[in-house]
Amino acid sequence: MRLLLVSDTHLPKRAKELPAPLLAEIPRADVVLHAGDWVDTATLDLLEGRSRRLVGVYGNNDGPALRARLPEVARADLGGLRFGVVHETGSAQGRERRCAARFPDLDVLVFGHSHIPWDTTADTGLRLLNPGSPTDRRRQPHCTYMTAEVTGGRLAEVAVHRLPRR
Repeated sequence: MRLLLVSDTHLPKRAKELPAPLLAEIPRADVVLHAGDWVDTATLDLLEGRSRRLVGVYGNNDGPALRARLPEVARADLGGLRFGVVHETGSAQGRERRCAARFPDLDVLVFGHSHIPWDTTADTGLRLLNPGSPTDRRRQPHCTYMTAEVTGGRLAEVAVHRLPRR
């Protein structure tokens, strides 16, 4: 099972459209996970229309229209793993401990907000993944998204993809 992880698209404020390399990944993915801060409903409509399956949440920059359509926390069983998606997890310091305590029933937590790619594992085995942002690199050298494979109940081939500068 191929996964596409994305967060913090911030359209149309940070970019006019999603980058072409990211759009090209959508039909290759069995599931697209979006960790919030869509900002516009058009991006949600686009991903819903192009994805085989979309699991998404709202973020702190998402208004009432998006909050009416998306949960704050989403959960999905994917290939034998228990995934969660949430926008904010708090500061980097202590993140693994906090998330493991908040989500003891998950194997993988996808989150956003910081625009900083993140891949760590808590002492409990909870894997934390932040794909960064495909449209707003902030203090990072590149805009990013992630892909991953779930095979035999295991998460494999997690990759951060750097996007060319606009």
